Amino acid sequence: MTDLTAPELVLTDLVATDRVDATRQLAQTLADAGRVTDLEQFLADVAAREEQMATGIPGGIGLPHARSAAVTVPSLAVGRVVSGERIDWGAPDGPANLVFLIAAPTEGEADHLQILAALARKLVHASFRESLLAAPDAAAVSSTVLTEVYGR
Repeated sequence: MTDLTAPELVLTDLVATDRVDATRQLAQTLADAGRVTDLEQFLADVAAREEQMATGIPGGIGLPHARSAAVTVPSLAVGRVVSGERIDWGAPDGPANLVFLIAAPTEGEADHLQILAALARKLVHASFRESLLAAPDAAAVSSTVLTEVYGR
């Protein structure tokens, strides 16, 4: 079984002009890892989801997500915005410094909702967010997410 995330799916110094740019960079990690077969289709699916409702949540979090035929396996790409920068994701409390891109296959509605719910339950805790921001590298971010959110 493939883990939901891995160090190669983590950008620890994300620099982006806006949420579209940030999403593209994170989605590219999924494509590079063979988890997304058609980058443009996946980005279109994420954009369609974002048009329904902004996916920023309190605590400085961007949580773009989509089910897509371009996704081969449920995956999570993580972006930690470079220190001092923030990206507007439409959250009521302001822009994001952590971004989690959830990708699920079209037929993976249950997987998609489980990933979203499990992650959201942890993200409400400042200590979890702070541990991700303080993690020394991509491997530590990935390990923290897998351990704290998914018990792996």
